[in-house]
Amino acid sequence: MLRDSAPDRHHPVASGFRHDAFVYTDEEDFVRQTVAFVDDGLHVGETVVAVLPEDRNSLLRKALDGVADQVTFLDMRQVGRNPARIIPLWRRLLDQAPGLPLRALGEPAYVGRSRAELEETALHEYLLGVAFTGFAGRFQLRCPYSAELGVDPTGLHPDQPEDDADATFRRPLPAVPVDAERQEFGMGDLNAVRRRVNAAARSLGLSDDRIDDLELALHEICTNSVRFGGGRGTLSWWTADGHLVCDVADGGRIDDLLIGRVLPPVDGLGGRGVWLANQLCDLVQVRSGATGTQVRLHTRAH
Repeated sequence: MLRDSAPDRHHPVASGFRHDAFVYTDEEDFVRQTVAFVDDGLHVGETVVAVLPEDRNSLLRKALDGVADQVTFLDMRQVGRNPARIIPLWRRLLDQAPGLPLRALGEPAYVGRSRAELEETALHEYLLGVAFTGFAGRFQLRCPYSAELGVDPTGLHPDQPEDDADATFRRPLPAVPVDAERQEFGMGDLNAVRRRVNAAARSLGLSDDRIDDLELALHEICTNSVRFGGGRGTLSWWTADGHLVCDVADGGRIDDLLIGRVLPPVDGLGGRGVWLANQLCDLVQVRSGATGTQVRLHTRAH
């Protein structure tokens, strides 16, 4: 059992939300840096949560010895497979213990993520500073990064994350492959869109339940294009990294950087479709700028 102090690498944003990161080189280094952080929180009576890949949770549990039962452990590969679900998770945890500060470990950029998933975890890191403005003294989050990723996390934890979040959100996604299937659509074409994607999903061996999820998510996003994106859109679909990828592009613009990460009110205009897609798909990427909006849905084939 290791009890050593981790280096303090805080990068507090203007709101006072404390969000920092560290790089670990091996299991011993991971344990050394996480145990000290957890111990400090337990010592002052904070709510302590570890949202890490299960193999990392296991290392930390063992190292914490007799106090592991005072920590809530969640598997990031399950609850955060789609990075857009992580901010809602932190909000729920904060709501569950409103009188206590929350001290958390979160490893969204774990080894084994696809390139698209890692791109989305970078946006997620920036958006944390937007989502938790006003949480001064209530939320401290530390993000472990494996050296194997080759990522310098200090750039993802800036003093002014709003600027970086906005720049990333406005930047188009990587181009649609030239050999992707494409279909222009309007309101009258939504049934045809659903049939064609259904056929593509079945050819990849997706289960009926997964196909139903994808169809519902795609219907919501395409309907948004018709309602808010100029009445028409372009759907493209292809396979990559064992996923069926569906890209919906239109001429609209989204101003809310947290769209799909905060459940809109029942009487709100828009936003619920992206939220629903995030619950149904393995990965959802949203970008919106001067050239229009892209929503890219990823569904794992197996």
